[in-house]
Amino acid sequence: MSLWGTKPLSALRQEAGADTMSRVLGPVGLTTLGVGAIIGAGIFVLTGQAAAQYAGPAIVISFVVAGVACAFAGLAYAELASMIPVAGSAYTYSYATLGQFVAWIIGWDLILEYSLGAATVAVGWSGYVVSFLRDLGISVPAPLASAPGMAVLYPHHGVTDPIFNLPAALIVLMVTLLLVLGIKESARANAAVVLVKLLVIAVFLVAGASAVDPGHWQPFIPENTGTFGEYGWSGILRGAGVIFFAYIGFDAVSTAAQEAKNPARDLPIGILVSLAVCTLLYIAVALVVTGIVPFRELGVPDPIAVAIDHAGIPWLRFLIKGGAIAGLSSVILVMLMAQPRIFYAMARDGFLPPVFGRIHPRFKTPHVSTLITGVVVAMAAGIFPIGVLGEMVSIGTLLAFVLVCFGVVVLRRTAPEAPRPFRAPGAPVTPLLGAIGCLYLMAGLPLATWLRLGGWLVLGLVIYFGYGRARATAVLARPTPTA
Repeated sequence: MSLWGTKPLSALRQEAGADTMSRVLGPVGLTTLGVGAIIGAGIFVLTGQAAAQYAGPAIVISFVVAGVACAFAGLAYAELASMIPVAGSAYTYSYATLGQFVAWIIGWDLILEYSLGAATVAVGWSGYVVSFLRDLGISVPAPLASAPGMAVLYPHHGVTDPIFNLPAALIVLMVTLLLVLGIKESARANAAVVLVKLLVIAVFLVAGASAVDPGHWQPFIPENTGTFGEYGWSGILRGAGVIFFAYIGFDAVSTAAQEAKNPARDLPIGILVSLAVCTLLYIAVALVVTGIVPFRELGVPDPIAVAIDHAGIPWLRFLIKGGAIAGLSSVILVMLMAQPRIFYAMARDGFLPPVFGRIHPRFKTPHVSTLITGVVVAMAAGIFPIGVLGEMVSIGTLLAFVLVCFGVVVLRRTAPEAPRPFRAPGAPVTPLLGAIGCLYLMAGLPLATWLRLGGWLVLGLVIYFGYGRARATAVLARPTPTA
């Protein structure tokens, strides 16, 4: 079997009809899953940091650039999700369009994307919780809320003898147990949290708008310092690449395909609506935050809380921090939900041992892979600082989107008559624009990020040729049972 052997659409459609997980998610549930993943670290942490370090007030343009690239990629995702409503997201789509080898590469990339993404957000959650408790007069010992990796990488960070980021690890483990109990229960919890954080963001926008000083937007695009990525148009590009991590949510929607009631109709709705809503919110929050606080002062873990202080409405500080905690919690939930379903899809295809594909007989969830993911992510969140964890996530997300966009173009040629409940308008131009846009954003990321991605992919190739290739080829060679 060739490295480029694709998985037949007939086999994928049969898997879509297999009654292995509970189909309980409608368009509202899927949309709230997407919003739950997208609205979190991007608004509560990354907006301020990217403005301070890269783009200044022009971080608004960075969000527009990232949003346009996401829109094209989202149309491609929606078409493939309606055609191939199977757990696995970009991994499954790549297997059907670009072949086994590319499928492994993107599956391995998604493991990095979701695991480190969840760990990154957990560290941000820890920072807000510790700050919130401090406001209430409860002090968490700094060594128990700081990563030991921080002392090695940032020796002047100010924490003496950091031991472990205990709050970050605990939230991961609690969410993991919730996910083992069932997707329906998890989706209900997520929907409630999404409502809370949307209300908090709305209150911030209304209250903060009156405190905006247009002078803080001058110059809107700060002059470049002479270094690529530090303000100017190159800073806008780098800012868009860095904040792209925030848009991972609509990818997470497609990982729940086998738990959607009507995936052909509901997945495109969940993907596109969540993307549209969240892009508008990002732009609005970025405008208000940079209009209240001079952008160089926003390089902090809690930029929205800082903006509230500058606006002179300190009573909102508790509400904002509570909303941030809720928002980041829902992001952790969705990312930890998505990762085991990638494992499930890869184990089903033979790339990983069968244990990763086990479904709990009562809860109908991939409980083994969920527990494994939770433990590993909890350790990563407890040991590594947010900067190290977050650097890899955006480039992994962008790579996944590039391959999905190319997949639409390939499948339009190889299977032109296949049923497409949703068709990306303007194809093949729109998916090609999505791929080009994502590659452009990847080009703006630091060289170190590319080197780390290369190292991760080399490790994946060792596993693929040492274990996965032969087993996956055997699974692929089995005759597809007739319906």
